[in-house]
Amino acid sequence: MRAEPRSATSAGRALPQAAAALVLVLVLLVIVRLPWAGDLGMHAATVQRLRHSLLHPGNPLVDADTPSPYYSPWMLVLGCVAKLTGLSVFVVLRLGALVGLGLLVTGVWSYVRTFTAHRAAPALALLCLLFLWGPVLFNWSGFIGLNSLALTVAYPSVFAIGLSFHFWAWLTRALRAETGWGEWLGLGLLWALILLCHQFTGVVASLGALATVIAARPGRRTLLRLGAALAVGVLLLGLWPYYDFFSLFSAGTDLEAIHRSLYRHVPGRFGLILLGVGALVLRWRRDHRDPLVLFFLLGVLVFAAGGLTGHYSWGRALPAVLIPAQLAAALEVVSAGKRAVRVGSACVLGAALAVGAWAQAGTLGYVVGRDALPGAVAAKYRTPWVGYHWITPWVKYGDVVMAPKFPARQIPAYGAYTVAPGYPDVFLPDAARRDAAVREYFAADTSSSGRRAIVREYGVRWVVGGSAEPWLRKVAGGPGGQVLYEVQG
Repeated sequence: MRAEPRSATSAGRALPQAAAALVLVLVLLVIVRLPWAGDLGMHAATVQRLRHSLLHPGNPLVDADTPSPYYSPWMLVLGCVAKLTGLSVFVVLRLGALVGLGLLVTGVWSYVRTFTAHRAAPALALLCLLFLWGPVLFNWSGFIGLNSLALTVAYPSVFAIGLSFHFWAWLTRALRAETGWGEWLGLGLLWALILLCHQFTGVVASLGALATVIAARPGRRTLLRLGAALAVGVLLLGLWPYYDFFSLFSAGTDLEAIHRSLYRHVPGRFGLILLGVGALVLRWRRDHRDPLVLFFLLGVLVFAAGGLTGHYSWGRALPAVLIPAQLAAALEVVSAGKRAVRVGSACVLGAALAVGAWAQAGTLGYVVGRDALPGAVAAKYRTPWVGYHWITPWVKYGDVVMAPKFPARQIPAYGAYTVAPGYPDVFLPDAARRDAAVREYFAADTSSSGRRAIVREYGVRWVVGGSAEPWLRKVAGGPGGQVLYEVQG
């Protein structure tokens, strides 16, 4: 058999490594800008509460003494950093984003290394995780397409998915070798840490771990140590003082409506992973207990069950379908035997990655701005939120602001509270009543005295939006014609 030229082999390694490096530089530049969309305000508000009170932070969004699942170990660390350094919340979130990105990259490298020693495999796997999605743009926390990662890189979900890759790699090595009790107990603690930091990613991590264990066919001694690891993890989940982890199992009904969209436009959003599904079929033919195949099947089972039963929040397990398929696509390219097959599969995968990259090309706008983009790329760019820094010269920490839902998703990031939470809150018993109060306040047919009564009931000091009232004083104007009013008397 004729050996391949060394230059061709080197180029085959260098191309995905260079491409992955460029993408990582892009994400680092995005972190500098830290575009605001989605849940960033929630996480900023969580750090705000922890920096002011590590032991009793209260509700992160409204002035109420309730627990919150957002008070995770990772957010506690960031709160401590903010408290000890005096850095602004958004600087701390940028530091957290750097840690999360580092964990993700090193975690992918470590996990891929458990399958192959090929030098190009980790970089190619990272590219598949970022670009092998579909021609229709999709963003959601816990999903690591490039555009989604750019918007969520400071979220706990990125930290948790990075830990998950390390968790799967560590578990794989532990199952292959005789490891001591200490290492297994550490695995149990890491599993619980992932679940506490981002519950949905914790489900994905658990499915991946289950697939790894099934594939390894562990003996009795290993099963005993695995059981001890689970016990330690469950103990940590039960002892975590900031919220009752196990009560979340009964909170799913409040989250179904917002997750229903996960079951829409599936081919357009995720169609490119069919390449990975084909790679999984090849892996299954070689080994019916292949861990990536089992991981994929478990993910499909949970995702399908959620759609069939109306438990749409189970759709957050979709990364358990995507990740193994994306990794399989990369691994199949580097492991193909004949050069012609390897080159052909690499070309097909490259074309698919190009399609996925084009769908997410608008991510460049988070670095250079819309005006610097070509017209076709600018059309894919989604403008980030402006923020409410313009109210901070007047609104102070702990003040209560009456605001509609969209501003309520951002205002608590600066330290104020809103009357109603801008996000679903399963631990806030009067959330529905607060939502109704905000709707009533901004309704056109509500009387001035009715608005005044709502303001007094919730201790409101400031109002954003709405109409002028005799007992409101206009203080400032903001983007889009918004107005900040101060409550008088």
